[in-house]
Amino acid sequence: MKPAVLLFLALPFACAQAQQAPSQRQSPGALKGVVEQYLQTQSAGLPGQVSIKVGAIDQRMSLAACPAPEAFQQPGARAWGKTTVGVRCTAPTAWTVYIQAQVSVVADYVAAAVPLAQGQPIEQAQLVLMKGDIAAMPNGIITDMAQALGRTPTVSLPAGMALRLDTLKSKPVVQQGQAVRLVSRGANFSVSAEAKAIGTAGEGQVVQVRTQSGTVVSGTARAGGQVEVVL
Repeated sequence: MKPAVLLFLALPFACAQAQQAPSQRQSPGALKGVVEQYLQTQSAGLPGQVSIKVGAIDQRMSLAACPAPEAFQQPGARAWGKTTVGVRCTAPTAWTVYIQAQVSVVADYVAAAVPLAQGQPIEQAQLVLMKGDIAAMPNGIITDMAQALGRTPTVSLPAGMALRLDTLKSKPVVQQGQAVRLVSRGANFSVSAEAKAIGTAGEGQVVQVRTQSGTVVSGTARAGGQVEVVL
């Protein structure tokens, strides 16, 4: 066969190979989309306006095409603020890459309108709503004034300081030495008995009580001097 004919026959094959090659590699744009979708889902319940910016992906990175790439994060990692999301493929070729992203959440948060003294119950007139990126702040930022009212700061706080749940102490609903009603609840029953609180606790906190028989039981403090045990 003449060389010209061989060249003519080889051209379609070469073109087909060139067209197939890109489809066999994972698209960086698709990876970005997987990360964006994952972060949108994870931040769906956050208050305020959420914006997501996925970091640059190295265009030179060569990964085998994956029909179902899966996004994930390490245990304990936050899905907001400056974060890292992993994307992995299990078949037909296993690979894992990590991509940086920035998730901003602009929302109202509660701050001290005046200096707050340690141990003094907080009143509404002492609070103010401010707007900012709460994703860039520590965990536990308070976004609803009702969460702060009646609580006491564990340390003195200056005016303008954003309030966090871990810097405020709940108003006690059970005091040490107080006579309480121990309520044990099951699927179809509820039993109550007299007991005495060993410690002090706010609403929803765990507290130990001593029953009349001398048994020490741990339960959840509730308003009205009740301690609840779920069986």
